[in-house]
Amino acid sequence: MPGRAYSGGARSTLVFGGARSGKSRFAEDLCLQSGLERVYLATSVPFDAEMTARVESHKQQRGSGWTTIEEPLDIAGALETHAAPGRVILIDCLTVWLNNLLYEEKDVAAEAERLTQQMPTLQGPCVFVSNEVGHGIVPENRLARAFRDVQGRLNQDIAAASAQVVFVAAGQPILLKPRKEPEITL
Repeated sequence: MPGRAYSGGARSTLVFGGARSGKSRFAEDLCLQSGLERVYLATSVPFDAEMTARVESHKQQRGSGWTTIEEPLDIAGALETHAAPGRVILIDCLTVWLNNLLYEEKDVAAEAERLTQQMPTLQGPCVFVSNEVGHGIVPENRLARAFRDVQGRLNQDIAAASAQVVFVAAGQPILLKPRKEPEITL
């Protein structure tokens, strides 16, 4: 959690939550508190004025001291190139990345597998931001249900490959991993 220094070896954190839950701000603070050089891996492609305004808002929120790399599709390649000791990479966000992959008709399962297989070999810590889209009602159309399902599987895969998993709701972080496995007690 915040303040814990990176001690070498693979160490990734998944920070996820609903829209406007505070997940990006928490992830940025986590990176800032690491004391490491900060790299922001942006997956967004601003395709209209509203999305451009969101990107600008995120830039202002995180402030200076970040190196920004824009990579909408090849997260694994960017991490292979830029992960290094003494550097933390914030990937914001997996949900937009998933949308980009689907739009470009890429093999989502293969890209997710490539990323999760790479995570243990990274030379520095990474913080992945993702949306939790499965807490609402079941969407009425097939495409929205398919996206929800693929996003849920991606979050599970990244969570399994991460050393830490943090759920953020109303700006409050809840540590889900590491934790003791649930058990039946008498």
